[in-house]
Amino acid sequence: MKILVTGAAGFIGYHLSTKLIEMGQTVIGLDNLNDYYDPSLKQSRLKEIENNIHSSNFTFIKEDISNNENIINIFHTEQFDIVINLAAQAGVRYSLQNPYAYVDSNLSGFINILEGCRHNNVKHLIFASSSSVYGMNVKQPFSVSDRTDYPISLYAATKKSNEMMAFSYSHLFKIPTTGLRFFTVYGPYGRPDMAYYKFTKNILEGKEINLYNNGEMKRDFTYIDDIINGIVNILDQTPAPQDNKHSLAKPPYRLYNIGNNRPVTLENFIKAIESSLGIKAKRKLMPMQDGDVLSTYADIEDMIDDYNFYPSISIDEGINNFVRWYKSFIE
Repeated sequence: MKILVTGAAGFIGYHLSTKLIEMGQTVIGLDNLNDYYDPSLKQSRLKEIENNIHSSNFTFIKEDISNNENIINIFHTEQFDIVINLAAQAGVRYSLQNPYAYVDSNLSGFINILEGCRHNNVKHLIFASSSSVYGMNVKQPFSVSDRTDYPISLYAATKKSNEMMAFSYSHLFKIPTTGLRFFTVYGPYGRPDMAYYKFTKNILEGKEINLYNNGEMKRDFTYIDDIINGIVNILDQTPAPQDNKHSLAKPPYRLYNIGNNRPVTLENFIKAIESSLGIKAKRKLMPMQDGDVLSTYADIEDMIDDYNFYPSISIDEGINNFVRWYKSFIE
């Protein structure tokens, strides 16, 4: 199959592209290589892909998904079988300072992806959503049947919008579509704006780490390999039209949570980093930040039932893998 992976130089995109080319798939990787964080890390990921023994299966295109004309031309020229849209402006706090970046990438960019799929007979669209759509929902674990009408950040609002846009296109144009709500993904080659990356960096440098809401938060941390295995399992399993008790619409569209299903406290997560580094962290207690949520917890029963998805990497194992990579990378 010929597969488009947008955001291919990003954290999840890098790992997914690597896995797909090792499976023998033909991968077109697309990324704009923006400077939301150090572009050299993105270049390093691309270099790793190019060093893969099967790298002849990979072609990289530097492009922004918000560029309508170029994206439509790429779809028309390449004729993809499957599209996996991971490109997005990430980060909750950054949306408070630069909201237009989220509109350009997450809304305008995503409509270009949908239009490309509509006009080029794409067999399956898989797109990244986020656990942030649940906002500060009281009921836990979060289920895809729960209401998600109360986003508390612009980032969350754009991800909820993606789900609604994809639903409408799937209904109107019968595009088989699967949305994945990711829960706090971590691991080697991760994003420097993520807490675990900052914690590791600061602990090694003898600096304080900021614990927002005084560290009294829980996250359903999910290791990158589990995420990638989940995506791979659904590649050629296109959703059938679904009955819905709330609507007569029956598009070939499904939403899933993809998480670890075992939330841990931030304190225990930090202890795992301290144990792996052999260094005690200097903690600085901070107030809750706008856009943050107290807890995330994924109900993954649908992923288990439909795709036999069982996350297997523990926090200790995952953090050890990340710390080992981080030390090697900074050297």
